[in-house]
Amino acid sequence: MGKKNLLAIALLTLTLSTVGILSGCSTADDPSPTPPAEDHVDVPFTRHGSLVMSRAGSDYNEIAIEIADTDSSRTRGLMQRDGLPDQSGMLFVFEIEKEQGFWMANTRIALDLIFIRSDGSVQRVAKYVQAMSLETVLSNGPAQYVLEVSAGVADSMGITEGDLMVWSRDATE
Repeated sequence: MGKKNLLAIALLTLTLSTVGILSGCSTADDPSPTPPAEDHVDVPFTRHGSLVMSRAGSDYNEIAIEIADTDSSRTRGLMQRDGLPDQSGMLFVFEIEKEQGFWMANTRIALDLIFIRSDGSVQRVAKYVQAMSLETVLSNGPAQYVLEVSAGVADSMGITEGDLMVWSRDATE
């Protein structure tokens, strides 16, 4: 083989290796995730605390929350769930406030995503995000928390940008 052929083979091998490595990775900074393989398992909801919603100084709703505050719990999120109980959601807690990006790979239920700033005010409400979608949904501004609830809940509860969300852990946590 000539030097050109060996060089072409080496570049092709390097390119394919890099693509293979990257195709299995995804972070909030990676807008093109690849979903992991999934067995059908329904993960039950585990209450960790509650979240109170208010507007103009008046509370208007409270829900039970499961808290995702570790890398592994945030990565898993609501994957492999067949639904959420009424008046419940998952709250993703991040160390710092920054642009957040979420995708729905292996999430079997459509969701509303409520992006929340560090002061508890709602930055953005993304409604009816399609189940199993690989499209990244962005916060469109800094957020430190993201609340996921079943699709339609934001409308039925009247959640809007600027509302205040205050959460707490249960005493047993």
